[in-house]
Amino acid sequence: MKGNTNTIKPKSAWQKTACLMLTVLLVACTLIGCGGKSSGGSTAKETSELTKVTLNEVAHSIFYAPMYVAIEEGYFKEEGIDLTLVTGFGADKTMTAVLTDEADIGFMGSESTIYTYAGGTDDYVVNFAQLTQRAGNFLVSRTPIDDFSWDMLKGTTVLGGRAGGMPEMVFEFILKKNNIDPTADLSIDQSIDFGSTAAAFSGGQGDFTVEFEPHATSLEAKGDGYVVASLGEDSGYVPYTAFSAKKSYLEANPDVIQSFTNALQKGMDYVAGHTPEEIAKIIQPQFEETNLETLTTIVNRYHQQDTWKTDLIFEEDAFTLLENILEEAGELPQRVPYEDLVNTEFAQKAAGVNDK
Repeated sequence: MKGNTNTIKPKSAWQKTACLMLTVLLVACTLIGCGGKSSGGSTAKETSELTKVTLNEVAHSIFYAPMYVAIEEGYFKEEGIDLTLVTGFGADKTMTAVLTDEADIGFMGSESTIYTYAGGTDDYVVNFAQLTQRAGNFLVSRTPIDDFSWDMLKGTTVLGGRAGGMPEMVFEFILKKNNIDPTADLSIDQSIDFGSTAAAFSGGQGDFTVEFEPHATSLEAKGDGYVVASLGEDSGYVPYTAFSAKKSYLEANPDVIQSFTNALQKGMDYVAGHTPEEIAKIIQPQFEETNLETLTTIVNRYHQQDTWKTDLIFEEDAFTLLENILEEAGELPQRVPYEDLVNTEFAQKAAGVNDK
């Protein structure tokens, strides 16, 4: 019986070379296709390698400019993080988001971490980076006042903040520094939701209101109010806001926290080395409803009062001051250990500072 005449014959040398060249060409084309730029400016491979992190901020305010610089300049992506920013509209809501794992990291007043710890939460929330070192709100009057003094608030109604929140406690801290009794010498209306006080003031409620930006400047622009005092200047240096995460998240994701902190430090460095005009241009996409001139005015106001730290290290003296303010406000259930609620390791590394 004859053999199979359809057996495959060995390829000639030139056929082998042609096949090899074709294979190389196909592989090269495939790699180029995979490495093409995506609409976000990163390659598909780069995008897939980013770690997703959800950050819940207490409010969306120009007060937090270094964080928005880090976002707009792409510092989080440089550090391998795909950041989702969510606004909580209140420290209580931000803390809830962190505790329920709706957010990986919270950005709020550190008083909330003290309350949670003192309440007996096992997996409590730890502060790892402090952003602001002054209060970011302003006292707005219904009429212009050239020579304002705090005793002018006696007998008036002020639209204040939530009981136990940093805005309200710092306000009362200033009042007491000026020998004013917050409960007897004036009326503080705390019934209005966070973020709605400016609208209420425009509608005729209160003689004064305590406002963050851009609401303070917006009231001035509309002729509905006039900034007469800075709570940041009159309260002195206060650890107003910080980034925090559950103890379990920090322990399980130290590299992510370090990368996150590195990106923030780049934002801090940018703010420290650039003018308010330059900062305003960078963060404008975060505040499209605010024109550049107004935005620059607000950034300059914060810049002049030394709002932002140059590093993110939450020092023990600052934590002690925070507890003093809480205690004076009658909101401190018990003194809590600095070592438990503050971790400076990540901020020190980001700033290039050796462990103490």
